[in-house]
Amino acid sequence: MKKSSPGAVRDVAQELGLREGQSLELLKELHILTREGKLNQDSRRKLKQVYHLYRFIEELLQELEPGLSEGEGLTLADHGAGKSYLGFIVYDLYFRRLAAGRVYGIETRAELVQKSRELAQRLGFERMSFLNLSVAESMQSQELPARIDVVTALHACDTATDDAIAFGLQKQARAMVLVPCCQAEVARALNAGKALSLSRTPLAELWRHPLHTRELGSQITNVLRCLYLEAMGYQVTVTELVGWEHSLKNELILARYTGQRKRAAAQRLREILAQFGLQALLQTRFRLPEGQPPESAGVA
Repeated sequence: MKKSSPGAVRDVAQELGLREGQSLELLKELHILTREGKLNQDSRRKLKQVYHLYRFIEELLQELEPGLSEGEGLTLADHGAGKSYLGFIVYDLYFRRLAAGRVYGIETRAELVQKSRELAQRLGFERMSFLNLSVAESMQSQELPARIDVVTALHACDTATDDAIAFGLQKQARAMVLVPCCQAEVARALNAGKALSLSRTPLAELWRHPLHTRELGSQITNVLRCLYLEAMGYQVTVTELVGWEHSLKNELILARYTGQRKRAAAQRLREILAQFGLQALLQTRFRLPEGQPPESAGVA
């Protein structure tokens, strides 16, 4: 196979709007580029999405890197990694230039894990690990370090985002990047208590119809997640991943650990759960520390 000259590679990268030094071979392996190095419209949209998310992650990594001890490397765990598009792009654009650090892809489908391992080996991405685990299993796995710097979960369905948050709290993550998808747990709980709620408050009209139940359940879920993260010591920002023309599931939750647990967030979390009849979630998804939380307890 004829090799492209460095100049030709630079020209192609500029034409496609790629980052300097980015691996064209990786983009071909991920089927973002064709074998001829072409980029179709669907691939262009996919690349735009990945780049947009990468910019947020890059900013977080740059914030965290100066605080590392000599010889210490950043760690990133990507939950529900799938084909590991995100993990490979983050490694290629950021971790590859570093002397230390590791990216972990966590995925339940064994065949995707194996393919990712083989691709990382072919590309020489030595500091990537792919684990065939659920989020719950990963919390107990000896293959992961006790602490993870950044936790990501892209389009994690239903309660998988909550599992990723629980993983991040256990691993004392310094940042989390979450793009939730298809939340149904809260909608099911709203539906189960609908008759009682309708008799108790006119606000229950907001979820009387099944379509509204699903939409409101999704909205409430993400609001509760943000309050929970704030109550556990994170500064939270909510924005769009990309424009609505690309995906209807594009809410991006960015959480940076500050150590300042917000009492007001914990109180509002409890009040919202009570208002909507969801107090049982305090024993499962949104476990808060006993008593009044100190303002600066938690991750060092």
